[in-house]
Amino acid sequence: MADESKTITGNKTSRVLSVDIMRGLTLFLMLFVNDLYEPGVPSWLVHTPADYDGMGLADWVFPGFLFMVGISIPFAITSRLSKGKSRQEIFTHILVRTFSLLLIGVLMLNMGSVNFTLTGMNHYWWSILVFVFIFLIWNRYPDLPQHKKLYAGLKLLGVVGLVVMVIIFRSGEPGHIGWLKTGWWGILGLIGWGYFAAGASFLLVGERLWANTLVFLFFFVLNVLSQIGALEFLNSVKPLLGILIQGNVPFIVMAGLLTGMLMKKYGDHYRKLLPVIISAGLLSLVVGFVLRNWFIISKIYATPSWGMFCNGISLLVFSALYYLVDVQKKSRWGSIFLPAGQNSLTTYLAPDILYFLVGGLGFHIFFYKQDHSTLLAVGGSLLWALAMVGLTALLSKINIRLRL
Repeated sequence: MADESKTITGNKTSRVLSVDIMRGLTLFLMLFVNDLYEPGVPSWLVHTPADYDGMGLADWVFPGFLFMVGISIPFAITSRLSKGKSRQEIFTHILVRTFSLLLIGVLMLNMGSVNFTLTGMNHYWWSILVFVFIFLIWNRYPDLPQHKKLYAGLKLLGVVGLVVMVIIFRSGEPGHIGWLKTGWWGILGLIGWGYFAAGASFLLVGERLWANTLVFLFFFVLNVLSQIGALEFLNSVKPLLGILIQGNVPFIVMAGLLTGMLMKKYGDHYRKLLPVIISAGLLSLVVGFVLRNWFIISKIYATPSWGMFCNGISLLVFSALYYLVDVQKKSRWGSIFLPAGQNSLTTYLAPDILYFLVGGLGFHIFFYKQDHSTLLAVGGSLLWALAMVGLTALLSKINIRLRL
């Protein structure tokens, strides 16, 4: 994922720990809500139905992560420029990273559609092999010259294996055979489109805050227009560019990007920075309430009211974490989330490997997924999420760290 963890404050290269901690926290919550057995837990923890005007915890965690993707973009691009990278090289990097996220997102989206008879293997083992090859391709191998050929071979094996998995994939039924579908692109695909929109925009307009604000407003207006059906003339390109045309994901990422720019502008002057971020958060909530008169709050429909509410929550949560962690220097409590925040793609993918492995072997270890005890259902998912964050830390220590 797009998680450049090295951030630059003013002219100093440093770590803004609140960025890593909030990114890790959103991932932890994402793992938690994705694991919940919905019939057995309170409704405010899970996704709200599409036509219901409201939102629960699960409706915020993903846009909360999108917001953090945006925060890192100004630092990452500025860092590359300072190292002498050309804008063409950086744009190529953005394209490669975007394509990688889209590819992995589409593969994950189709994992449940594998037809055993047509493909030659069930969806459990097809998915496990896909994940293995993903890790071989995108793992950040140690910088050891004596093993350079070995690492190159592992990457090549991953590429060949992934191509084979894509070729043999079949969905549907005999007579109605299907192949990979882009659909809604999957979670990683959405991140990819949002990252592309914000990254390309920042690279184009530079560090002009007013220009990036206009880009944010552009995607916000697109979101409004798409909701009222004013963009139907673009239906022919929506199968490919629908996420950009819808505007919702890009304007959420752009909100994070603007926050990152404010952090660069004010540096360590938190007395100037925090009032601006908090004011922007409160304004976002007010706009969300106003928009509610015309658009229900719905994650499924990606309404502008939902997007603005999520931006408001993200801005206020981040401002609180920034003050606590980077101003007051009280960060020990958040150390548990740092491995996830610094290795987000590994954190997101590793649990799915275990899910498919457990399913493929026929084990029944998720005993807490039941509707008789809310405490057991919620507690079990919390422990699962904590275990997955711990797994990420363990994998990092043995040099298994994905990086696009």
